Amino acid sequence: IAKAAGINPRALRYVALEGGGEIATALLGGHIQVGSTDISDSMPHILSGDMRLLAVFAEKRIDEPEMKDIPTAKEQGYDIVWPVVRGFYLGPKVSDEDYNWWKASFDKILASEDFAKLRDQRELFPFAMTGAELDTYVKKQVADYKLMAKEFGLIQ
Repeated sequence: IAKAAGINPRALRYVALEGGGEIATALLGGHIQVGSTDISDSMPHILSGDMRLLAVFAEKRIDEPEMKDIPTAKEQGYDIVWPVVRGFYLGPKVSDEDYNWWKASFDKILASEDFAKLRDQRELFPFAMTGAELDTYVKKQVADYKLMAKEFGLIQ
């Protein structure tokens, strides 16, 4: 965000927090001015008017009545898409047979109507990847984050 806005990232103070609950507490307590978190963590505070949502870091707006007027970062001139990826990971000693069973099970769950209903209730975007596709995606994201951190002088 800083890079897209032309702000030197080293001029900002970064605060490491553990998840949406801590971010909401810090924002509502006035300890930080801005934070990035899941919409599902923030909905009660947004609906109460205690927190304002500035942008959605997705390809499209959230298709919910309360959120439909919140623009994406791209609509505001910032070429940023930053999906939150949740995953289940297996250790290196898991057999191929067990790996394939888990992959098939998650493929089935992710394609189900019940899962779609739960996802929608939690204001989450559809994002269903498993197996090699998810592995490739995560590795690319990590490489991109490392490159950005290096550009910003946050790592060597």
